[in-house]
Amino acid sequence: MDKRERLYDKFLGCVAGTHIGSSMGAVVEGMDWPDIKAKYGTLDRLMPYEHYGNGWKRAPGTTEDGVERQKLMITAIMDKKDRVNAEDVKKVWLRDILPNSAGMVSEPFEATLLALAKTGIPGRELGRYCDYFGLNSFARACHPVGLINAGDPRAAAEDVMEVGSLYQVTDSRGLKWAQVTAVAIAEGTRPEACVDSVTGAVFDVCDPDEVVRELDREMKKTAGITDFRELRSYFDGVYSGRGMPYYCCFANEVVTRAFCIFRAVRGDVREAVIAGVNFGRDTDCTAAIAAGISGALSGAGPIPAEWIKQLDEAAENNPYTNTRRSLAQHAEGLLRAYEARFEKYLRLKNEMLG
Repeated sequence: MDKRERLYDKFLGCVAGTHIGSSMGAVVEGMDWPDIKAKYGTLDRLMPYEHYGNGWKRAPGTTEDGVERQKLMITAIMDKKDRVNAEDVKKVWLRDILPNSAGMVSEPFEATLLALAKTGIPGRELGRYCDYFGLNSFARACHPVGLINAGDPRAAAEDVMEVGSLYQVTDSRGLKWAQVTAVAIAEGTRPEACVDSVTGAVFDVCDPDEVVRELDREMKKTAGITDFRELRSYFDGVYSGRGMPYYCCFANEVVTRAFCIFRAVRGDVREAVIAGVNFGRDTDCTAAIAAGISGALSGAGPIPAEWIKQLDEAAENNPYTNTRRSLAQHAEGLLRAYEARFEKYLRLKNEMLG
């Protein structure tokens, strides 16, 4: 496998792991793990499900709101063939979000943000109008930001603050935690990356007080745990909020759980999907982050072919999605944008320096 093939495999592993984890985890989203265990044993298959109480029975492999956010970012990157800013992604919102998608593949607050975007408010100003600054809405969707910055974790962290301002106030807690996802993916794509180097990049780049301190605390307490069943039992005593909107969806909880899964499974993307899906609470987001980081590190090899086929079939038949690209088309489009970005810089270097 040459370097391009290996990088493509990492891009595909990241995208496919995220989409599969989102779809499989959506079946049990919001359930506590003992209830998942009682109903499914260990859930390790794609199943039909309903979301938002709208009566739409989604076929196995159908994704949800977090993946729709990711698809829009992928489209913006493919269009620009470079790193993107909030305005680039906002343009894709206005062009590609289907009028009938609200309440079907998007959260209610996203309909509000889209309506505001149509007024001409600058993209980076939109996030201040979202009520949920600490949520994982960007942390669970910012994987394309990590991929277009493959090998450059600090640039990935910068772009999280820029593009994430569509959803949350810049420098907010939710975006600082989203940097973990993007930084880990950017580092994981490096040819010689490993679990320890990914962890080191996160600790080096992310906020030392609001992020690293909490993440380091929980990683130390779960050191040596490799069975997700033991890991999920431990976290019951750490994160158990109730009684508020999106009570299990705050970024510090979901990212910490997901990163500890990534470490426990040593970057195996299939095992990360299954662990996240069976972890309880915000299962689809936990699986999306854990599997996305794992896929960026280890590639798509461990992912069953039937899972990828089912995701592609579901996307092709989804009447509400903003794009029906296959997982391979997402990965290839991102990689071509990455290549085009550096070809531009090489031309400029040759022009200016010879």
